Amino acid sequence: MAETKIPLDLILERMAEDAEKTRQRVSRASDVLLGELHYEIGSTPYEIVYEEDRVRLKHYTRNEEAENKLNVPLLVVYALINRETMLDLQPDRSVVKTFLQEGIDLYMVDWGYPTSKDRFLTIDDHVNGYMDNIVDFIRRKHGVPKINLMGICMGGTFCVIYSALHSEKIKNLITTVTPTNFDTDKGLLHVWMKDVDTDRMVRTFGNIPGDLMNFGFLLLNPARLMIDKYVGFMENMDNRDFVENFVRMERWIFDSPDVPGETFRQFVEDGYKNNLLIQNKMFVGGKKVDLKKITMPLLNFFGEYDHLVPPEACNQLTGAVGSRDAQDVCLETGHIGIYVSSRFQRQFAPRIVQWLKERDREDRVETAPDREMPDSLREAPLKKPPVRKKPAVRKTEATRKAPAGTNISPPARVRKSKQSLIQKIAEAI
Repeated sequence: MAETKIPLDLILERMAEDAEKTRQRVSRASDVLLGELHYEIGSTPYEIVYEEDRVRLKHYTRNEEAENKLNVPLLVVYALINRETMLDLQPDRSVVKTFLQEGIDLYMVDWGYPTSKDRFLTIDDHVNGYMDNIVDFIRRKHGVPKINLMGICMGGTFCVIYSALHSEKIKNLITTVTPTNFDTDKGLLHVWMKDVDTDRMVRTFGNIPGDLMNFGFLLLNPARLMIDKYVGFMENMDNRDFVENFVRMERWIFDSPDVPGETFRQFVEDGYKNNLLIQNKMFVGGKKVDLKKITMPLLNFFGEYDHLVPPEACNQLTGAVGSRDAQDVCLETGHIGIYVSSRFQRQFAPRIVQWLKERDREDRVETAPDREMPDSLREAPLKKPPVRKKPAVRKTEATRKAPAGTNISPPARVRKSKQSLIQKIAEAI
């Protein structure tokens, strides 16, 4: 039987067609790459209403014409790793814009960029210091006893801790891709972190460099994160929308603040190595974090294909808390797809809005108007945000434990702060 052969002229014809298509695509790509590109991130307008050290509080103006506007404001807390602009990355795929259009009064924490002086800040400083001050500021500004709280990734872990320690201030809790159970080997990150020498890293770097952490995240899946995505870019570089979104994502990925050394050490030691949080054995600020004290409604999102925080790291939270209204929502996406995928945009932010509005309506029926605001909060003066050049002094143990009306002089706060810093430096040495 004669062997079938492809005629040479047919092969040359196909090669010529492919070469022409490539030439046309490269020509269009040249127009796109050399033309004007719009790749701004975090473009939704906001106002800075509170500042403390490096930390800022963003306030976004909601749509006042939206139906069933929420009475209770929402505070979003992002991780210390990367930036909160992920929720407002693309104009047509913005969680922030969805919240505002639906009538949510939105606040978001901007953790800023830590410097060497932040090396000794702990989880306690972030949760019982910065977060508690911000929550109190929002409560006083709106005249409400409780606010809604939403946390993302490491920021979600902070929110879980805060809600357990300050349950009287939180009405509803939302967690997304939030690690709470660290005893799993489903994600390579969890395997690596169990053997990380945190003491050596903190001694070497002080604050853990964001670039170092980014490099580690890329190594978790190098084929996809370091090869495939750039191959995809070459194949779509003639598509202006694709290029703009690609650049936005790259800008966000490599905008990575450093992580305060002591916070990193405690998060790894108490979390990844000893798994204290889910066992109610973690202590923050000298107080045990008891998840059973989380009695407010809880909505817990996680991604089925999340390689950083796998489902096994998230799905035990609803069973560990004391709330009778706790729900898990598993989406068929990864760590970032929940926030930027056009498909999951329709399943994520709108569901949060609906969930909050359902509980907001229940509160309107069950809560009498004269009981919405406790006397202690109503009489407290509104905390004015300090100016940037002279940030407010964060709460110290002395100010937190002092009885109401006690006047602690500035020199006492300064001495307390210096003594604490000297003690931490001595321990580190």
